[in-house]
Amino acid sequence: MSSVALSPDQAEAWDAVAAALHDAGVDLDDSQIIGPPSETQRTLAVIGKAGSGKTLLLAQMTRALKESGVEIISADWEGKARKDRRTLAVLSPTNKAASVLRNRGVPATTIHRILYSPVYDPDYEKLAEWLTGQGDRPEATDAVTDIQLDRAYASYVQNASIPAALAAAGLRGSDFITGWKRREDPLDIGFIDESSMLDERQLKDLQEIFPTLILFGDPAQLPPVQGVGGMAFDKLPEKRRLVLNRIHRQEADSPILDLAHALADPALDFDSFETMIEQAARRDPRVVLAQRVESDLMARSPVLVWRNATRIRLIHAFRAVYSAPADSLLPGEPLICDGIELPQQHRKKRLDLEARGLIKGAQVIYLGPGKRPGFSRLHVMGAEDPRLGASSIIKIEQVGEEEPFIPYAAKMGATFLHGAAVTIHKAQGSQWDTVQVFAPDILAAARAGRSEAGQPLWKRLAYVAITRAERELRWVTRYALSRPAGPLATGDLEVPTKLELVAEEPS
Repeated sequence: MSSVALSPDQAEAWDAVAAALHDAGVDLDDSQIIGPPSETQRTLAVIGKAGSGKTLLLAQMTRALKESGVEIISADWEGKARKDRRTLAVLSPTNKAASVLRNRGVPATTIHRILYSPVYDPDYEKLAEWLTGQGDRPEATDAVTDIQLDRAYASYVQNASIPAALAAAGLRGSDFITGWKRREDPLDIGFIDESSMLDERQLKDLQEIFPTLILFGDPAQLPPVQGVGGMAFDKLPEKRRLVLNRIHRQEADSPILDLAHALADPALDFDSFETMIEQAARRDPRVVLAQRVESDLMARSPVLVWRNATRIRLIHAFRAVYSAPADSLLPGEPLICDGIELPQQHRKKRLDLEARGLIKGAQVIYLGPGKRPGFSRLHVMGAEDPRLGASSIIKIEQVGEEEPFIPYAAKMGATFLHGAAVTIHKAQGSQWDTVQVFAPDILAAARAGRSEAGQPLWKRLAYVAITRAERELRWVTRYALSRPAGPLATGDLEVPTKLELVAEEPS
């Protein structure tokens, strides 16, 4: 049982998952591996609204599995397979969602990063095995000097991250990747966060890899745009859906969660909900009834909207207040990756970019032009190794025009849309410290009278939008945009590395 006190519904979910893990050969009660990997596929779902304790349960189960001797497979290193090895991977659909878990101490990576595994140069394997205590210190070479090895080790002692260790040594894991392959060998246990974003194809892919699969998701979110018939966990038998009801984060008296859960009231209409927001704003500074969009926030935290026309207008307003030139981007402008368009012969490069976080939906900051025409220097938000250069096709859509304006266009490469505003659908899986929700769009959805998965669409939109806020919610009521306090900058993206060299090495 977890060392953290669990509520009755959490304890019930823990026991059900522990029983499935016991059948799969891992005993959480006695913290030991008790049998060989199971060949029987079993999928369970732990579902609950924001604040119900899903992430706490996921983190505690991850810790308990590690204490039981299960090896955690991460994006940066996967040790050699052994007959007695049992494995766990904690996955999210997007890199931003994975970074939210990593910030809470859970070693998460993206689903894509596990579906495709890298083929490493032997020198990388020696370095990784040494850092993780599975091998001797490699001999210095012209490519990796003793000073670099010392720096890598000092960083690993502090961060337990191979990408961070390589960065401290002036290296990157991707420099050692010689190819990519679709994973053939299955793993044992998979924890999937934000599973409301999964479509049916992704679920089947994951079930082929993980005999034991535990989905963690929020049934009140929006189903995937490309999905059919709701969310992946909706089709599971009732006994395999473990529902968390108690709102644990209410102990912190969160006005944002109060508002989110008020939306479950079937009698609540839009006007009454906006009155609740106004009242919450009077009581608590974490809720703001705003008369305008703050342009300074848009550079790192997009405005959340429902309609594409609203999104495009806000993007153009953002670029106008920053005096962005019509034919180029300013360093610091936000982008959203819309996919990677590369032919089959460049498959390795595409997989490399995706593995480093440049997947569809990734939030990216433009740093400036690359060394070659059509290339851009980019910072991928939430990625462990965020800086990269890529051939880019950057599109800025125009209101009322089918064809976008393209300030940069390589013949092929990663495609981007501007990211100062995004639709609420695309914001799922992400969180920001401060979130601006464009209320006129929610009102338009309410007036449209549409429903989705049996609920008024405006309520689902409002729920997803406001639960993206970690600390502050700004409910914007008017079509107005503030002037920025200063020019766009990228200095906030610099992450200084403080190293303390130590004499000891991994044992």
